[in-house]
Amino acid sequence: MFSKVSGPVRLADRVAAILSEEIESGRLAEGDKLPTEVELVKQLGVSRTVVREAVSRLRNAGLVEPRQGLGVFVMPRRTRPLDLEAETAEDTKSKVRQIVEVRRPIEGEAAYLAATRATPANLARMRQALEAIDTAVAAGGDGVDEDLAFHRSVAESTGNAVMLSTLRYLGEVLRGGIRVTRANEARRGDFLEAVRQEHHAILAAIEARDAEAARDAALLHLRHAASRLQDADEGFWTEAENLEVDLDAAP
Repeated sequence: MFSKVSGPVRLADRVAAILSEEIESGRLAEGDKLPTEVELVKQLGVSRTVVREAVSRLRNAGLVEPRQGLGVFVMPRRTRPLDLEAETAEDTKSKVRQIVEVRRPIEGEAAYLAATRATPANLARMRQALEAIDTAVAAGGDGVDEDLAFHRSVAESTGNAVMLSTLRYLGEVLRGGIRVTRANEARRGDFLEAVRQEHHAILAAIEARDAEAARDAALLHLRHAASRLQDADEGFWTEAENLEVDLDAAP
């Protein structure tokens, strides 16, 4: 049914695109069962890990749903949510820039609201998240999960369930963008320290109940993130194409 997939970069993206095309074209119709994992591995010439990640992307995009003991089936078109993976740009550099642009108004407003609504427990979680980033970096990690936890704790502090749900919905794309930005920042000690100071400035403004300053600090953080990415050379972006994204994680 399918031709083998080749190429070293982002095989899961390619497999997901192939399967998506089969669904969008109607060759795999509503209610149809996808070939089994073993069949896809054989037909496409990729590993089980690649197939699982590709199917996970389709599931997150609302194209398919797993049914216990039966397999994976194509969902009705009317139930499918926005497919962020399909809507964003092809190349990593453009995609990450778009992600930063989307984060800016959402996270700026989240910081503003957090400054007016955060409880002592919320503030404690923010402080713990920043400490966890330092611990992860000191241990040689990239701090992606901990970075997401900080931004999630800010969103939780708003008490706005819709805002938090939106960030969770954006989770897979946000995580990929943050992973790339942190990979870029890890190349230089001054970048890492700048990010650390920016995060602490956001928290300090929230703790001071200064909503305008909190928003400004969040916006400044994302403007600087975009600037740091703009300064990255082509060698970095080539490496960034190979960064794996855990699509099951959400902020």
